[in-house]
Amino acid sequence: MSPLVVAAVLTAAVTHASWNAIAHHIEDQLIAFTLVGGGGAVCGAVLACFAPLPAPAAWLPLAGSTVLHIVYQVLLMQSFRMGEFGQMYPIARGTAPLVVTVLAAVFVGEVPDAWALAGVVLASAGLVGLALWGIRGSGTKPHWPAVVAALATGLAIASYTTVDGIGVRASGTSLGYIGWLMILEGLAIPVYALATRRRLLPAQLRPVALRGAAGGVLSVFAYGLVLWAQTRADLAPIAALRESSIIVGAAIGTLFFKERFGAPRLAAAGLMVVGIALMLR
Repeated sequence: MSPLVVAAVLTAAVTHASWNAIAHHIEDQLIAFTLVGGGGAVCGAVLACFAPLPAPAAWLPLAGSTVLHIVYQVLLMQSFRMGEFGQMYPIARGTAPLVVTVLAAVFVGEVPDAWALAGVVLASAGLVGLALWGIRGSGTKPHWPAVVAALATGLAIASYTTVDGIGVRASGTSLGYIGWLMILEGLAIPVYALATRRRLLPAQLRPVALRGAAGGVLSVFAYGLVLWAQTRADLAPIAALRESSIIVGAAIGTLFFKERFGAPRLAAAGLMVVGIALMLR
């Protein structure tokens, strides 16, 4: 990966952890993801007005990615409802890089060399370490339904990452692809919220509207950078580098949600840094 691609993915990692923290901080998760999805859809509409239309070959991956993103959002809402941010976020993000490595090798023909594979494995080990310490550090037994929801979220992330890697490369326009993706997947949860909350929805949205909309803008920016990077480098290293957001998420959990960090998390973060260095050699 070039330095520009690395910088883009690291920026996306920080931005992604930030919008997830915003969503987690809003107590009503349906309201949170309604605002994030709605904000993302508005940003997507603006991008779609100015960017070229994706090529015909990109629309099937776009449709598949839309479904996977909706599944991902539902699972993420469930995991955030049931568990702590410092536990659920690492588990959800940490399962993705290894799965993306396998999917990219099978469906895209991107087989990593020995150094890159070792880097992905080490980075993933660091991510798992962060997740396990998040569970241990809570001082309570893990809430297994929340853990299962977070693991399923990780599988959804790996699936849409691979599908989007194929789609954005076929689209001929990163901006057009992200614009239409945000429109298609961003409206699903707001429509559901409107159907279920009805007249109560405006009053429930109003107190957290600004925060939620900011989360939507950040989500578009974060994933737009990742999609752009996927047109310029292999999927597996990008997926692993992107998940450095977990370090940011752990720091956010400590600073803002009063969750423990501790020496084991520092060690896990260091392992992840070594893995990233191997991928970028």
